[in-house]
Amino acid sequence: MTAFRPLAINAAGLGLRRTLIGSLQTAGPDGFDFLECAPDNWIGVGGRYAEALQDLSSRYPLVCHGLSLSVGGVEPFDETYLLKLRRFLEQHRVPVFSEHLSYCADDGQLYDLMPIPFTEEAVHHVAGRIRHVQDALGRRIAVENVSYYAAPFQAMPEIDFINAVLAEADCDLLLDVNNIVVNSINHRYDPVDFLHRLPGKRISYIHIAGHYDEADDLKVDTHGAAVKPEVWSLLSEAYRVHGVRPTLLERDFNFPAFDELISEVSQIRDHQALHQGDKVHYAGT
Repeated sequence: MTAFRPLAINAAGLGLRRTLIGSLQTAGPDGFDFLECAPDNWIGVGGRYAEALQDLSSRYPLVCHGLSLSVGGVEPFDETYLLKLRRFLEQHRVPVFSEHLSYCADDGQLYDLMPIPFTEEAVHHVAGRIRHVQDALGRRIAVENVSYYAAPFQAMPEIDFINAVLAEADCDLLLDVNNIVVNSINHRYDPVDFLHRLPGKRISYIHIAGHYDEADDLKVDTHGAAVKPEVWSLLSEAYRVHGVRPTLLERDFNFPAFDELISEVSQIRDHQALHQGDKVHYAGT
């Protein structure tokens, strides 16, 4: 049995991007507590990148956030890939693996995260596919609440759909606070009420990120800007309501100076410290 590297409840992390590898390897010991990578981009990679990944995962806990399983899709899973993924997670002692609550393939990769219809039929379909992945990987996984811009076949509210999938699949939640903010504006609902209705005991860790203000009533989840004040505010509310959790800063492009990224990680720690005495549940696998 692989000994996973657990996350501290108040860990603050950063996304592992190839652009940042040099800075991550030379960062001081207090800059960040854990890293996250997309295993799809690393499985089978050799050379200096593989060596850098091994170095970093030996020094920091590494969580994995998948991009291509398409848990909401209809295409059969690639069982060979699932086996490779399981070996990768075990090799790097990954405590948490997550995927998006969406689909991204239809007779080939769509290279985007497509919204799942919010219906009872979709709940049963997606929950069954999540259970399949959990069986194949030999672990519980977490699914992330995603941002979406079209809302086809909404027979139930988003929050009811997410809660039903989590319960039927008996899986965990990767809580993306920025996505709640973006969706609440684009689809006109109360982000605080949405947050309060999530099952706190299932939250494994949290994402925060920046988004783009296309208009007052249209926000785009980009991961290419600094975290907005309203996202920091909702993160603080998440800690107050559900307890402090490991939290990761996502940044995918438009990278600022590395010190600026570390400053945002430090802001995560500041918010965690404010709520350290609040309700706490165990996080991690």
